[in-house]
Amino acid sequence: MSAIDHYIQAIILQGGAEALEDGSATTEAHHLLLAMAAHEGTAAHRVLVAAGLGRQAIREALDREFEHSLNAVGVSLASYDLPKPSRDPKPPKISASARLALERGFAAATGKKDLRPAHLLLGVLDTEIGTVPRALALAGADRVGLMARARETLPHESW
Repeated sequence: MSAIDHYIQAIILQGGAEALEDGSATTEAHHLLLAMAAHEGTAAHRVLVAAGLGRQAIREALDREFEHSLNAVGVSLASYDLPKPSRDPKPPKISASARLALERGFAAATGKKDLRPAHLLLGVLDTEIGTVPRALALAGADRVGLMARARETLPHESW
């Protein structure tokens, strides 16, 4: 397997672990983002960390997004003591949001031999709707700026 194949496999597996931690039956795009933030040594990781978006900061932003979404429908998280999510022992399936993020990342490269981790980050960031852009906005992160920084790394990123 090539280096990018190992990276993709690692991100999907770590994304699945993030989904299990959330009690989710599916690996979503935001789980892939958490995995990229935890996977050191890549331009994708460096772009996120430079913007103050390490794994813990992204997890906190996602938690705020969850609370914000509940508030939007009139449910206050502070009013309830939610139990910890149950963990299904089966590996989570790849969701539509994660599949689309991966497809957008692949499409951002001119071919598989040119595919880099920053392309996959672009795939996750390149959406205006959904959990990822809402969480980033609540964290005060500039999604478009992050995409620009990821693109800037591409000519210099090598294995």
